[in-house]
Amino acid sequence: MTSQLFAICFNATRPSDLARFWSGLLGREPVGGTDDGIALLPPDAAGFRIRFLPGEEPKTGRNRAHFDLTSSSPQEQRRTVARALELGGRHIDVGQLPEDGHVVLADPDGNEFCVIEAGNAFLAGTGFIGALACDGSREVGCFWSEALRWPLVWDQDQETAIQSPDGGTKITWGGPPVAPKTGPNRLYLELALPADADPEAEIECLIALGATRTDADPGEDGGKGDDARVLLLDPDGNEFSVRRPR
Repeated sequence: MTSQLFAICFNATRPSDLARFWSGLLGREPVGGTDDGIALLPPDAAGFRIRFLPGEEPKTGRNRAHFDLTSSSPQEQRRTVARALELGGRHIDVGQLPEDGHVVLADPDGNEFCVIEAGNAFLAGTGFIGALACDGSREVGCFWSEALRWPLVWDQDQETAIQSPDGGTKITWGGPPVAPKTGPNRLYLELALPADADPEAEIECLIALGATRTDADPGEDGGKGDDARVLLLDPDGNEFSVRRPR
Protein backbone atom coordinates (compact mmCIF):
# COMPACT_ATOMS: atom_id res chain seq x y z
CA MET A 1 0.00 0.00 0.00
CA THR A 2 1.27 3.48 -0.90
CA SER A 3 -1.75 5.59 0.06
CA GLN A 4 -1.27 8.51 2.41
CA LEU A 5 -3.86 10.57 4.22
CA PHE A 6 -4.02 13.76 2.16
CA ALA A 7 -7.01 15.54 3.69
CA ILE A 8 -10.11 15.37 5.81
CA CYS A 9 -12.84 16.85 3.64
CA PHE A 10 -16.02 18.69 4.57
CA ASN A 11 -18.84 18.93 2.05
CA ALA A 12 -20.33 22.30 2.91
CA THR A 13 -23.23 24.44 1.75
CA ARG A 14 -20.96 27.51 2.08
CA PRO A 15 -17.35 26.31 1.90
CA SER A 16 -15.83 29.78 2.30
CA ASP A 17 -17.80 30.48 5.49
CA LEU A 18 -16.90 27.11 6.98
CA ALA A 19 -13.24 27.53 6.04
CA ARG A 20 -13.25 30.93 7.74
CA PHE A 21 -14.63 29.39 10.95
CA TRP A 22 -12.11 26.55 11.13
CA SER A 23 -9.26 28.80 10.03
CA GLY A 24 -10.01 31.14 12.90
CA LEU A 25 -10.43 28.33 15.41
CA LEU A 26 -7.36 26.31 14.40
CA GLY A 27 -5.10 29.21 13.47
CA ARG A 28 -4.44 27.93 9.94
CA GLU A 29 -4.46 30.15 6.88
CA PRO A 30 -6.85 29.11 4.05
CA VAL A 31 -5.55 28.60 0.52
CA GLY A 32 -7.33 27.99 -2.77
CA GLY A 33 -10.89 28.97 -3.46
CA THR A 34 -11.42 27.47 -6.91
CA ASP A 35 -13.61 24.53 -7.91
CA ASP A 36 -11.18 22.39 -5.91
CA GLY A 37 -12.46 24.02 -2.74
CA ILE A 38 -10.59 25.77 0.05
CA ALA A 39 -7.90 24.06 2.10
CA LEU A 40 -6.25 24.66 5.45
CA LEU A 41 -2.67 23.43 5.21
CA PRO A 42 -1.15 21.32 7.98
CA PRO A 43 1.23 22.91 10.48
CA ASP A 44 3.96 20.40 9.56
CA ALA A 45 4.82 17.91 6.83
CA ALA A 46 3.40 14.98 8.81
CA GLY A 47 -0.09 16.50 9.08
CA PHE A 48 -3.12 16.50 6.82
CA ARG A 49 -5.04 19.21 5.02
CA ILE A 50 -8.60 20.13 5.89
CA ARG A 51 -10.57 20.77 2.71
CA PHE A 52 -13.94 22.47 2.28
CA LEU A 53 -15.79 21.47 -0.87
CA PRO A 54 -19.16 22.61 -2.20
CA GLY A 55 -22.01 20.23 -1.45
CA GLU A 56 -25.76 20.66 -1.65
CA GLU A 57 -26.70 17.61 0.42
CA PRO A 58 -28.60 18.83 3.51
CA LYS A 59 -27.49 17.62 6.91
CA THR A 60 -29.74 14.85 8.21
CA GLY A 61 -28.85 13.34 11.55
CA ARG A 62 -25.57 13.36 13.39
CA ASN A 63 -22.32 13.10 11.45
CA ARG A 64 -20.43 9.82 11.67
CA ALA A 65 -17.20 11.70 12.42
CA HIS A 66 -16.20 14.78 14.35
CA PHE A 67 -13.08 16.51 15.64
CA ASP A 68 -12.00 16.32 19.28
CA LEU A 69 -9.98 19.43 20.16
CA THR A 70 -7.60 19.22 23.11
CA SER A 71 -6.98 21.58 26.01
CA SER A 72 -3.89 22.02 28.16
CA SER A 73 -5.79 23.68 31.01
CA PRO A 74 -9.36 24.56 32.04
CA GLN A 75 -8.64 28.13 31.01
CA GLU A 76 -7.59 27.06 27.52
CA GLN A 77 -10.73 24.95 27.17
CA ARG A 78 -12.86 27.97 28.04
CA ARG A 79 -10.92 30.13 25.57
CA THR A 80 -11.42 27.60 22.77
CA VAL A 81 -15.15 27.41 23.46
CA ALA A 82 -15.44 31.19 23.61
CA ARG A 83 -13.51 31.57 20.36
CA ALA A 84 -15.73 29.00 18.63
CA LEU A 85 -18.88 30.83 19.75
CA GLU A 86 -17.42 34.16 18.63
CA LEU A 87 -16.75 32.71 15.16
CA GLY A 88 -20.32 31.44 14.76
CA GLY A 89 -20.38 28.08 16.54
CA ARG A 90 -23.05 27.07 19.02
CA HIS A 91 -23.67 24.70 21.91
CA ILE A 92 -25.62 21.53 21.08
CA ASP A 93 -27.03 18.62 23.06
CA VAL A 94 -26.13 15.13 21.82
CA GLY A 95 -26.97 13.40 25.09
CA GLN A 96 -23.90 14.41 27.06
CA LEU A 97 -24.22 14.35 30.84
CA PRO A 98 -23.85 17.42 33.10
CA GLU A 99 -20.79 15.88 34.73
CA ASP A 100 -19.02 15.29 31.42
CA GLY A 101 -15.89 17.37 31.15
CA HIS A 102 -15.98 17.93 27.40
CA VAL A 103 -18.01 20.62 25.66
CA VAL A 104 -20.07 19.72 22.59
CA LEU A 105 -20.44 22.36 19.90
CA ALA A 106 -21.47 22.67 16.26
CA ASP A 107 -19.78 24.77 13.58
CA PRO A 108 -21.83 27.19 11.44
CA ASP A 109 -22.76 24.37 9.03
CA GLY A 110 -24.03 22.15 11.86
CA ASN A 111 -21.04 19.78 12.06
CA GLU A 112 -20.47 18.53 15.59
CA PHE A 113 -17.15 18.81 17.41
CA CYS A 114 -15.95 18.52 20.99
CA VAL A 115 -13.57 20.56 23.09
CA ILE A 116 -11.99 18.01 25.42
CA GLU A 117 -11.11 18.81 29.01
CA ALA A 118 -7.50 19.15 30.14
CA GLY A 119 -5.74 16.04 31.41
CA ASN A 120 -7.15 13.58 28.84
CA ALA A 121 -4.38 10.96 28.81
CA PHE A 122 -5.56 9.24 25.61
CA LEU A 123 -5.08 12.44 23.57
CA ALA A 124 -1.87 13.56 25.28
CA GLY A 125 0.73 14.73 22.77
CA THR A 126 -1.57 14.59 19.74
CA GLY A 127 -1.78 18.32 19.11
CA PHE A 128 -4.78 20.66 19.04
CA ILE A 129 -6.82 18.30 16.83
CA GLY A 130 -6.53 15.36 19.16
CA ALA A 131 -8.72 12.99 17.22
CA LEU A 132 -11.09 12.47 14.37
CA ALA A 133 -13.64 10.52 16.39
CA CYS A 134 -15.76 8.22 14.24
CA ASP A 135 -18.79 6.02 14.70
CA GLY A 136 -17.63 2.68 13.34
CA SER A 137 -16.92 -1.00 13.76
CA ARG A 138 -13.69 -2.74 14.71
CA GLU A 139 -13.54 -4.02 11.13
CA VAL A 140 -13.32 -0.50 9.74
CA GLY A 141 -10.62 0.46 12.22
CA CYS A 142 -8.53 -2.52 11.13
CA PHE A 143 -9.19 -1.63 7.47
CA TRP A 144 -7.85 1.89 7.90
CA SER A 145 -4.87 0.66 9.89
CA GLU A 146 -3.89 -1.49 6.90
CA ALA A 147 -4.81 1.09 4.25
CA LEU A 148 -2.75 3.90 5.82
CA ARG A 149 -0.13 1.67 7.46
CA TRP A 150 -0.90 3.38 10.78
CA PRO A 151 -0.63 1.03 13.77
CA LEU A 152 -3.53 0.31 16.05
CA VAL A 153 -2.87 2.23 19.26
CA TRP A 154 -6.12 1.03 20.85
CA ASP A 155 -8.00 -2.22 20.24
CA GLN A 156 -10.31 -3.13 23.09
CA ASP A 157 -14.02 -3.93 23.52
CA GLN A 158 -14.61 -3.42 19.77
CA GLU A 159 -13.21 0.13 20.00
CA THR A 160 -10.16 0.95 17.89
CA ALA A 161 -7.81 3.84 17.26
CA ILE A 162 -4.94 4.38 14.86
CA GLN A 163 -2.18 6.97 14.75
CA SER A 164 0.54 7.81 12.27
CA PRO A 165 3.99 6.49 13.18
CA ASP A 166 4.97 10.17 13.18
CA GLY A 167 2.40 10.92 15.89
CA GLY A 168 -0.26 13.61 15.71
CA THR A 169 -4.02 13.29 15.39
CA LYS A 170 -5.56 9.91 16.15
CA ILE A 171 -8.49 8.43 14.24
CA THR A 172 -10.84 6.51 16.51
CA TRP A 173 -13.90 4.27 16.09
CA GLY A 174 -16.35 3.73 18.91
CA GLY A 175 -17.48 0.21 18.04
CA PRO A 176 -21.00 -1.18 17.62
CA PRO A 177 -23.79 -0.37 17.40
CA VAL A 178 -22.95 1.75 14.37
CA ALA A 179 -25.58 4.38 13.62
CA PRO A 180 -27.29 3.91 10.24
CA LYS A 181 -26.28 6.24 7.43
CA THR A 182 -28.87 8.80 6.43
CA GLY A 183 -27.13 9.97 3.26
CA PRO A 184 -23.61 10.71 2.01
CA ASN A 185 -21.19 11.58 4.77
CA ARG A 186 -20.34 15.25 5.03
CA LEU A 187 -16.90 14.43 6.43
CA TYR A 188 -14.68 11.93 4.65
CA LEU A 189 -11.06 10.98 4.17
CA GLU A 190 -9.11 11.73 1.01
CA LEU A 191 -6.03 9.68 0.17
CA ALA A 192 -3.19 10.62 -2.15
CA LEU A 193 -0.77 8.44 -4.10
CA PRO A 194 2.86 9.17 -4.96
CA ALA A 195 3.65 10.22 -8.51
CA ASP A 196 5.00 6.81 -9.50
CA ALA A 197 2.07 4.80 -8.11
CA ASP A 198 -0.23 2.65 -10.21
CA PRO A 199 -3.72 3.94 -9.30
CA GLU A 200 -5.60 0.83 -10.41
CA ALA A 201 -3.24 -1.46 -8.51
CA GLU A 202 -3.67 0.67 -5.41
CA ILE A 203 -7.45 0.62 -5.75
CA GLU A 204 -7.41 -3.15 -6.13
CA CYS A 205 -5.35 -3.40 -2.94
CA LEU A 206 -7.93 -1.27 -1.11
CA ILE A 207 -10.72 -3.47 -2.45
CA ALA A 208 -8.85 -6.58 -1.28
CA LEU A 209 -8.77 -5.04 2.21
CA GLY A 210 -12.56 -4.55 2.18
CA ALA A 211 -13.32 -1.38 0.22
CA THR A 212 -15.93 -1.33 -2.54
CA ARG A 213 -16.42 0.81 -5.62
CA THR A 214 -19.38 3.16 -5.86
CA ASP A 215 -21.64 4.11 -8.74
CA ALA A 216 -20.47 7.73 -8.41
CA ASP A 217 -16.80 7.72 -9.34
CA PRO A 218 -15.51 11.21 -10.18
CA GLY A 219 -12.20 9.78 -11.33
CA GLU A 220 -13.83 7.74 -14.09
CA ASP A 221 -16.31 10.41 -15.11
CA GLY A 222 -13.92 12.81 -16.77
CA GLY A 223 -12.45 14.26 -13.58
CA LYS A 224 -10.45 17.40 -14.28
CA GLY A 225 -6.71 17.00 -14.78
CA ASP A 226 -4.60 16.60 -11.68
CA ASP A 227 -7.58 16.58 -9.37
CA ALA A 228 -9.38 13.55 -10.76
CA ARG A 229 -10.41 11.26 -7.90
CA VAL A 230 -11.81 7.78 -7.42
CA LEU A 231 -14.62 7.40 -4.89
CA LEU A 232 -14.77 4.23 -2.78
CA LEU A 233 -16.60 2.96 0.31
CA ASP A 234 -14.88 1.51 3.37
CA PRO A 235 -16.27 -1.63 5.11
CA ASP A 236 -18.81 0.45 7.06
CA GLY A 237 -20.09 2.14 3.87
CA ASN A 238 -18.32 5.46 4.46
CA GLU A 239 -17.23 7.33 1.37
CA PHE A 240 -13.56 8.10 0.83
CA SER A 241 -11.63 9.27 -2.19
CA VAL A 242 -8.27 8.50 -3.76
CA ARG A 243 -6.49 11.26 -5.66
CA ARG A 244 -4.83 10.11 -8.84
CA PRO A 245 -1.11 10.92 -9.04
CA ARG A 246 -0.10 14.17 -10.66
